[in-house]
Formats: sequence, C-alpha cells, structure tokens
Amino acid sequence: MNNPIVAKPGRFLALDIFRGMTICFMIIVNTGGPNPFPELRHAQWNGFTLTDLVFPSFLFAVGNAIAFSKSKWDQQSNKEVLTKIIKRTCLLFLIGYLMYWLPFVKIDAQNNIRPFPIGETRIFGVLQRIALCYGIGALIIRFASARTIIITSICLLLGYWFIMMAFGDYTVNGAAETKLDILLFTRDHLYIKDPARAFDPEGFLSTFPAIVNVLIGYLAGIHIRKNPKSYEMLARLAVAGFLLVALGYLWNLAFPVNKKLWTSSFVCLTTGLDCLIIATILYFIDFKEKRTGVFFFEVFGKNALFIYLFSEVVPILLSAWHVPDKRTFFKVLYDGSFGQLGTGHIPSLLWSVSFMLICWLVGYFLYRRKVFIRL
Repeated sequence: MNNPIVAKPGRFLALDIFRGMTICFMIIVNTGGPNPFPELRHAQWNGFTLTDLVFPSFLFAVGNAIAFSKSKWDQQSNKEVLTKIIKRTCLLFLIGYLMYWLPFVKIDAQNNIRPFPIGETRIFGVLQRIALCYGIGALIIRFASARTIIITSICLLLGYWFIMMAFGDYTVNGAAETKLDILLFTRDHLYIKDPARAFDPEGFLSTFPAIVNVLIGYLAGIHIRKNPKSYEMLARLAVAGFLLVALGYLWNLAFPVNKKLWTSSFVCLTTGLDCLIIATILYFIDFKEKRTGVFFFEVFGKNALFIYLFSEVVPILLSAWHVPDKRTFFKVLYDGSFGQLGTGHIPSLLWSVSFMLICWLVGYFLYRRKVFIRL
C-alpha cells in the first residue's frame, strides 16, 4: 500500500482545495443570471439546497485553518495571539461593512446621486459574520481544551434552539432572531428594511450557532493533523460526517433546517457534509495521489479573501450605474452576451461560470507572482 503524499510543512493542500472549491461555487451562485437552476438558489425558507452549503463551508474552512496554524500560536504569548485575533476580526468586519456601503452614495435609474447616510447602512453581512465567528471561535480555541470545545458547541446549539422556542417562532417576522435585530439595530440597518418583513440573514443572534461551524472545522483539522497518513483517521472523519448529517435531519423534525435562521439542525447538516467532502478530498489527493483539477482550485484557495472581494465589488459597482433605458451596466453586459441565448437556465449558468473564470484569472495573476493577500 502506498503512503499518501502530504503537503509541504505549514501547508495543508486539501484545505486549499476545499476553500478554493467553496469560493469557486460561491462566485457562481452569487453572480448568476436572471434564471439560475433551482440548486443554484438558496432555499426560500425551510429546506436545503446545494447553494446553502457554501457559506457554512467557508466557516468550516476557517476552523480548519486555525487547526493548522495553532502550532504557531502555541509558541506565542496570549498578548501576541489576542492582538492578532482582534486585529483580524476588526479588519474583516470593517471590510465587510464598507463593501455593503459601496459606492457610498445612492444612484437611481436616471443616475441621479443622493447621499447614502451611515444611518441606513447594513451592519451585519457575510464578511462580518466570518469576522465574528473567527474572532469568538479563535478565542475559545485558544483557551479551551478539545473536550471543552465540544461541550461549548453543544451548549451553543441547544441554547440557540431554546431561545428560538421560548421567544418566538420559526417565521420571518416571529423569529427571536428578527425581534432582537430590530431591537438592537432598528430596521434601517438590516438587509431587508421593509417594515412588513424586516430581516437580516446574517443577524446577531444567529451568529452564535454559526460559531459552531468554525469549532467543528477546527476539531476536524486537529483530527486530521494527529495522523494524516492514517486510513483510520479518514474513516473516523467520514463516520463523524454521517452522524452529523443524520443528527441534522433528525433535529429537523423539531427545529427545521433553515439557512436564513442558521438553525442548529442546519449547523449539524452542513458540518457533517463538510466532513464528508474534506474526507473525500483527502482520499483522492493524499491517498490516491490524484492531482486532476487541483491547481485550478488551489489558485482560488491561496487568495480566497481577495478573490471573494473582487467577485463582490465588481458586480456592486457595475450595478450602481444605469444606461438611458434604465438597465444597469451589469444587466447590459449580460443581455449583450449570454442573454442572447434566451431566458433559460443555461444562459444564466454560462454567465456565472464565465465571471467565475474571470475571477480565477485574477487569482492566477497573483499566484504566478507569488502574491498571497491575507489579513
């Protein structure tokens, strides 16, 4: 039996591939045309689609990355580690906040410009959630044992379930998550500001179960690090994945799988699937020594944050300005290219894949020059 190949010290190739696959798919689902395939849409409310796996997978990858950098932390003082964690958390949160504020003015269909006051900006969002989950998760990891991390994860999931049952229901307007966000931030600072259905899918309360995605990603990484050449490690990782998926579907009977509320059953389901996915990647890359497609996803994985920002900022800016017939520049580009093929699912998919490839070329440009942008 051949021994599996292990990436260079300090690097975990499977993690780069996992993170790269996540960013690749995230770009495809975020920049689809007007009629994407159903699986490239988020579940409308309760339920689960492949698209709903993208964001939690990125949080899982954050935890994985901490596991492979913790040896450096162990050689540093608490002050050094805490400074690094707080700095990274604040920078990520600030970048996310400013990104949702772009282009810092409001532009109507006639290209009239009016102020975009800070009182109407969205406070929470994707990068903000990543920042908070990283920051809180990293602090727990720094000061807690693996056993305590498991207990903390269970408490966060059960505690969130109790709060959601005790102080509301599982609807948009009735969820405790929505009530608290409106109380803390007012409707003007949420993703949806409409008084009848004000809501933010990355709200404050649902951040706490999302921390568990980071913690389980960390535990999976620690498990892999202990014996990366072992088939027993791979089997246990896969079994853990199956058990978490089963728990997620079982919990769904009482606490529905819901990405927008980030329910506890959703956490179990997504972390279970992520364990199975990363186990599969490990099997093919490190055990079977397969390298087909590895470089493509590695390019995404090495500059994940920058490529994600590029993929978000470009559409935001292109969608801010309009041509005389009131279409945005983004819509004009689509209509003049793949929109000529009709209104079906295929043109939308081709558009999003094309934009993803443009983002890859940007990443490849940085990769070739050995520029790796990290906070």
